[in-house]
Parts: sequence; structure tokens; C-alpha cells
Amino acid sequence: MISRTLLLGAAVAWTCCGATVTVQAQTEIQWWHAMGGQLGEALNALADGFNKSQTDYKIVPVYKGTYTETMTGAIAAFRAKQQPHIVQVFEVGTATMMAAKGAIYPVHQLMADAGEPFDPGAYLPAVYGYYSTTDGKLLSMPFNSSTPVLYYNKDAFKKAGLDPDKPPKTWPELEQSARKLLAGGAQCGFTSQWQTWIQIENFGAWHNDPFATGANGFASTDIKLTINDPLRLRHVDNLAKWHKEKIFVYAGREGKPNPKFTTGECPMIMASAGSAGGFAQAMKDVPFGIAMLPYYPDVTGAPQNSIIGGATLWVLTGKPKAEYKGVAKFFAYLSSPEVQSKWHMDTGYVPITKAAYQLTRTQGFYDKFPGRDVAVEQLGFKPPTDNSKGLRIGNFVQIRDVMDEELEGVWAGQKTAKQALDTAVERGNKLLADFARANR
Repeated sequence: MISRTLLLGAAVAWTCCGATVTVQAQTEIQWWHAMGGQLGEALNALADGFNKSQTDYKIVPVYKGTYTETMTGAIAAFRAKQQPHIVQVFEVGTATMMAAKGAIYPVHQLMADAGEPFDPGAYLPAVYGYYSTTDGKLLSMPFNSSTPVLYYNKDAFKKAGLDPDKPPKTWPELEQSARKLLAGGAQCGFTSQWQTWIQIENFGAWHNDPFATGANGFASTDIKLTINDPLRLRHVDNLAKWHKEKIFVYAGREGKPNPKFTTGECPMIMASAGSAGGFAQAMKDVPFGIAMLPYYPDVTGAPQNSIIGGATLWVLTGKPKAEYKGVAKFFAYLSSPEVQSKWHMDTGYVPITKAAYQLTRTQGFYDKFPGRDVAVEQLGFKPPTDNSKGLRIGNFVQIRDVMDEELEGVWAGQKTAKQALDTAVERGNKLLADFARANR
């Protein structure tokens, strides 16, 4: 749907009972997004809240499918001059969007041009740093920021003789807990959403282990993957062994493993913090806990900090200047402590500002729902290093597909961990070289 000013025109005058009433037009702001289900409902409620807060602009959310479908659809729409004002793009699309010069209206510039208040220091450092330039200028508006955490079924823990208030902290402890859960009747020990994001990307940051050269892509586009390092090789090899015993069960890409956890089949899952609201809705009266990701205790410096996932809102150029004032006002609304706190409580996504985090705490939310602050604590567990600040990787969507394919070969017993990771590096480096050549 192409953005438009409602057919009312600038204003419509009509007469009723002898009085002339002027109805001002609302300017529609198109927002393409990738959120369905419970998250889509929360997103629509957020847009509705903004629309009711003022009368000049109307945010129109449009669901466009998966993250990949939403991003590629927006790119195609821009070329056809039918782009939305705002598009939600997942974190792996950051380098691609940065390279789209002329198509992007940087958020720091948008807010300045519109005269809307904007304080970079108000945002959580882990969130702001991922989506800003090397000199600290914000490119896209943080929205549904997440990081992976460990969820566990407390009833299943009790049944297996495990303490429901003491989740495993390390990988050896998690293996022991999984074995006890299996012995207690569970069909699997644990599963994982987004295997590349959690078991390769965040695994590296949590252990201060680089994903790629060039400060994980922040320092250069001329980089190479380093994911076939000894630590990841050891980890994928362990996962492969555990997969044969159902200690670990692979259940598909992205969020496809969720039913394994919500039905009780797998009492543990590593998943986005943004899944908390959906899990609570699906599991109703079944209590679950939230804990930090496990780590290997023999790795020096571990745990370090986890990195951001989720998505931000990018503003596309090519719309009338006056309409961007509405976009800026919407972003100011999104960043307000009250709105961010409610979004965080409803969904589980990280509050993007310090004020929203503090407001949530003072309201007693974390006392009522222990563990819902774990994601924020994990992101800031230690000051980030070049290995744990984040990832800025060109052609990242395709590289994730490569990693998924290679890991799936391991779980199917068709490849060793070394064969898979070596091939992922070889295939990924070709994609990185393509991106570097195209963006010199």
C-alpha cells in the first residue's frame, strides 16, 4: 500500500445544525514489519497508542512476512518508488542497509531536521552501539532489541529432582541437567531457536571469541570469518554428540523449535528474550524460569557479554519532507519511558533506554516476574570488547543461510563439525568478498 494523505484532502468543511465543522486530514505513515502472533498484536497496540495520542499523523502497520521477506520487499518497493516510510529490519541486515546510500534517512539526522528531542546517552549502550556509526551517530531506531537467554520448565525440573531455582550456569551443568530431565521422562534435554545467532554468533561474544576479522566487521568490510576456531569446533562437536542422545534436539530454524518447549517436550530452550511474552501466553499456568546463557568454565574471561538481536526501524528516503515530521514524532513516542516499559513487559524485548529499564524496576515488574531482567544484565555483564560489541557483516542474510545449511549437515550425521565449519568459512568468505568489492 502506497503512503498517502487521506482522501479528505487538506480539510473538509460540512454543515450540521447550522454549524460549519472543519476536519483536518491525517497524514498516513506506512510501517512495514515482520511481527505476527502475540508480537504483532503488541505492535498494533503500540501504533494505536501513538495514533490516539495526537491527530496529525496515523501510523499504518503492515505485516510483510518474515524478516528476510520484509527487508527484500522494502528494497524492491524502493526501486519501484512504492516504499514505506519505515521498515523493520533485523540486525543481520544492518551492513546491507548501511551500504544502501541514498535510500536511507539516518535517524540522528531525521530527529535533528524535525526538531524532535534526541539524546544518544539515554539509550542502553549495547543497543545504541550496534546501530550507530563509528563516530556515534545513530542510523536506525532501536525497536525490538533482544538477546538470547535460557528458558527452563520449573515443573519438569522438580519432576527430575532438580532445583527449580538453580538453573545450570555452565555447559557441563546443562548437560547434567539434560540427562536428569531425560531420566525423569522428558523427550529431550534442550533445544535452541535461531541456531546460528545463538550457538555460533552469541556463543562467540559470550566467550569473547571473534566471529570475523576487522573487529567483527565494525572496522572494515574487507574481512574473513573465523568461526572454524577451536572453541566453536569443540562446541559444535559436543552438540552433535548430544544430538545423538537427545540431550540436544534440533527442531528447525528461527522460532520453529518453540512448540518443543511450550508443550513440555523439551524442558529447556535457548531463545530470544522477546519470546517471553509468547511463552507465557502459550504455557499459561506452567511456570518457567529465565537464566543467562551457559558458558564453558575453562575458557578464560568467560562469560563476557551477549549481543543484540531483533530489529530496528530504518527510514527510507523519497517521501515529502512534511511526512518525516510524523516519523520523527513517532520515534520520540516509541522512545518514551512509559511506552518502552510497556513494550518490554508485554513482549520480553529489552527496553531500549535506561529510563525505561528503571521505570520497569520501580514498578516492581522484576519482583513479580523474576528473570525478565536477565537479558539486560547479560548484555551489560562486562564492558564489550571488539569480539563482543556486535556483528557488522555484509551479505549476512546469505551467510546465515550457509551456516544453517552446514550445521544441519552435522545434525543429520552427514558432516563432522570440522567439515561443516571449514566449509561455512569458505562459502561465507566468498560472500564477504563479493560484498567488499561492491562497496569499496
